[in-house]
Amino acid sequence: MTPHDIEALARRVIEAATAKGLMLATAESCTGGLVAAALTGVPGSSAVVDCGFVTYSNAAKSEMLGVPAELIESQGAVSEPVARAMAEGALRRSQAQVSVAATGIAGPGGGSPDKPVGLVHFAAAGPTGVVHHEARFGDIGRERVRQASVDQALRMLAERITAS
Repeated sequence: MTPHDIEALARRVIEAATAKGLMLATAESCTGGLVAAALTGVPGSSAVVDCGFVTYSNAAKSEMLGVPAELIESQGAVSEPVARAMAEGALRRSQAQVSVAATGIAGPGGGSPDKPVGLVHFAAAGPTGVVHHEARFGDIGRERVRQASVDQALRMLAERITAS
């Protein structure tokens, strides 16, 4: 995937959201705002992008998105339940109807046998519910994990928009 691929995918997401009159929000941890940046790089995105939450710390996930601290404690920040809670929290705390969340371990450190570098959990929420995706990109380098995560997040947004 190239920057051009990301740009084209972001453009398709913005066009689909515009066509359906849906507002979007992002909830990002390991991507650090890259999904929101890809979306807002598209001319006309201000009509459909409401906001982006960069919740890198566990405290930010709880304070900004309402993810229960107990959930983070019991499941870990990099988990399916936390990704789902982030996506749902982004909807509750914004004017958006569709959201996407990403939480993972981009590396180079921070991994464990159960949660290795390159593990990213995604969730996308919309009127038809929440979907989850787990990706194990491997230890391919921090920037490659982050770029692959942006690609996956945009694809999930597109799917949720289509399903709405």
